[in-house]
Amino acid sequence: MSVISVNKNNFEEIKNSGAVVLLDFYADWCGPCRMVSPIVDEIAEENPAYVVGKINVDDEPELAQEFGVMSIPTLVVIKNGEVVNQATGARPKAQILAMLEG
Repeated sequence: MSVISVNKNNFEEIKNSGAVVLLDFYADWCGPCRMVSPIVDEIAEENPAYVVGKINVDDEPELAQEFGVMSIPTLVVIKNGEVVNQATGARPKAQILAMLEG
């Protein structure tokens, strides 16, 4: 499945999709975000059971605030509509997958 661009209009639908959701909070100007982005894309392509979305914090400040995002990249895992894992900073693929499976 491809990565979904998440905004305040489609967020509730994605959050309550019933699937495990990975959200990548990023900004275009952020170096570490650009390092994580291809890994997130790869996870989305290789794991169609997960819903993977990216949220541009410059475009969606309300969503970033709702999740308490203070620095980026921030990765958030949602299961059954609830946040079960959250990590800030660039992470290798194995750590991101472990967040999803944990």
